[in-house]
Amino acid sequence: MKRRHFLRVCDFDREEIWILLSRALEFKTKGYPQDSLKGKILGLIFEKPSTRTRLSFESAMIKLGGNSLFLSSRDLQLARGEPIKDTARVLSRYLDAIVLRTYSHQTIEEFAKYATIPVINGLSDLHHPCQALSDILTVIEKGRDLAKEKVVWIGDGNNVACSWIEAAAVLGFKITVASPQGYEPPKDFIEELKQKYNLQIEILHDPKEAVKGATVINTDVWISMGQDEEAQTRKKVFQPYQVNADLIKLASPEAIVLHCLPAHRGEEITEEVLEGEYSVVWDQAENKMWFHMALLEFLLKHG
Repeated sequence: MKRRHFLRVCDFDREEIWILLSRALEFKTKGYPQDSLKGKILGLIFEKPSTRTRLSFESAMIKLGGNSLFLSSRDLQLARGEPIKDTARVLSRYLDAIVLRTYSHQTIEEFAKYATIPVINGLSDLHHPCQALSDILTVIEKGRDLAKEKVVWIGDGNNVACSWIEAAAVLGFKITVASPQGYEPPKDFIEELKQKYNLQIEILHDPKEAVKGATVINTDVWISMGQDEEAQTRKKVFQPYQVNADLIKLASPEAIVLHCLPAHRGEEITEEVLEGEYSVVWDQAENKMWFHMALLEFLLKHG
């Protein structure tokens, strides 16, 4: 059986994604097999800090009967110059799957090229597929039909935004993105998805126009890890893109608001909205664990 990796959303087709989402929802609502991954070991290698991604993967393995080992980049010989391909091949002898969180997507791709076990992208500079599909699980859990929703991304066209756009392409729903000029999702990435999947996307620079009638509103931080030198510039540029009560008034009364967390209250989203009736962020955070359970089971037993 050929190994499968999950480096970006389009590594799975539409049917496989729906299988994963359905299985995750089944785990959450009906229970799960507590010995499904008995004897399996998941390695987590993180160059960047993490709360939700790390703990949700570790909890997912424990709930399914497996174990996990966490390694920061400082714990590996990679930090001292060992080639990625050597590390990937050696760790494949000890572990059953690896979650890799790194600054460069190229690192994940090279790691996956030489690994003989499944490699999962726990976040890179270009993609965050686990986050996007966990978010979509939350939308579905709320009884929403993506084909009938107005899905809007407000803010930076970053890795999470790109994975949401890729999900829209693969699953066939339309997405609207409102970003400042110069901070949109990469044009070549958009064109690739239009050619391959007939992606339906609207890219705007006016958040008020974008959010009119929106039923699913998503946002993320203005300043990602590694962008500290741009902080002051970004705060000025993104200020009009804050998800606040005035912006929400333009959306549908049935709107839900997502944020992958951690949130900088008073920047990309206000306290009022984050803690308000439209917010589903706490269910969203929990659902990472349920999606990761389904993903790990799929890759380790059926992938």
